[in-house]
Amino acid sequence: MGANAGGAAAAVRLSVNGNEYEVDAAEDTPLLYVLRNQLGFKAAHFGCGTGECGACRVLIDGRAVASCDTPLWAALGKRVTTVEGLGDAAHPHPLQNALIAEQAGQCGYCLPGILISAAALLRRTPLPNEAEVRAALDENLCRCGSHNRIVRAVLRAAREGAKT
Repeated sequence: MGANAGGAAAAVRLSVNGNEYEVDAAEDTPLLYVLRNQLGFKAAHFGCGTGECGACRVLIDGRAVASCDTPLWAALGKRVTTVEGLGDAAHPHPLQNALIAEQAGQCGYCLPGILISAAALLRRTPLPNEAEVRAALDENLCRCGSHNRIVRAVLRAAREGAKT
């Protein structure tokens, strides 16, 4: 599939990480393609292309969604947040700090999607228990086997009062 999945491209406004952007894309273009290819937000990764692996997750109005199978039109008029919008090297999000403290990352391919899923969880359940964290991260696949460390990191961030 190319940059425009189908239909005619048109200029539309998209809110990402608190900023407004004008993008030229067909409304059925996958949101992931627009984020990566037009806006340069590279943290969300293409994994399976069917919304099954979690590598491409972003927040839309605070809800974690797979951006690979979410059409651009579904994000119009809504707030999109990528991992880049959670925090940066100078001001990391508490989840990012907790992942570092717990040495929870290995290759890092899955971590942006996991951070997004965890941020959505902490927004709706500020002090989750381990079962709730595991359930929230169930749709995020990680080949490195870092799940237990990642769960510990999310619980740590919750204890430390992470806000999204």
